[in-house]
Amino acid sequence: MGFDNYDPALYENREIQIKKTRIPGLLFIDLVLNGDERGWFKESFQKEKLVDQGFPQEFEPVQLSVSANKYKGVTRGIHAEPWDKFISIQSGKIFVAIVDLRKGKTFGEKETFEMDASQAIFVPQGCGNSFQTLVDDVLYTYHVNKHWSPEAKYTLVNLADPDLNINWPIPLGEAIISDKDKGHPFLKDLKI
Repeated sequence: MGFDNYDPALYENREIQIKKTRIPGLLFIDLVLNGDERGWFKESFQKEKLVDQGFPQEFEPVQLSVSANKYKGVTRGIHAEPWDKFISIQSGKIFVAIVDLRKGKTFGEKETFEMDASQAIFVPQGCGNSFQTLVDDVLYTYHVNKHWSPEAKYTLVNLADPDLNINWPIPLGEAIISDKDKGHPFLKDLKI
């Protein structure tokens, strides 16, 4: 969502709402946008209101990071970091794919979403996250509960993994992907 297409009627009387997913701990969150002809305002992260709706009380963010993505089709991931992650979009629209990479019965389970500034997701540690920009000029922000470190151990999965069969809105052959992300292993080759 950008500034040009905000419609206050879509968000009138809306409350924060958290939806559980098939992946344990992965939460999809509808946020509240308030605005008028000047633009909009939102509380991207308001812990008390989120916890009242079922958000994990123990999530204590220590770092806020921003990924600025200039072009439609930028595709990043699939990365499972050693921390929990609260993701919110400040401008633009994205397609998100999350994969459970934790040992257990939901290993390999995936969820996909489209997100704009009126939504957020909570990704528990051990789940791989990835996204693709659906418009130019996307600002993607995320809070984490551990500081980034060059020694951090990531679990990585290939965006084109046939076992995941992610239906990317922009085909990966037309997407903007780093060489590093193109070289990630397939799910079947992971040693978890």
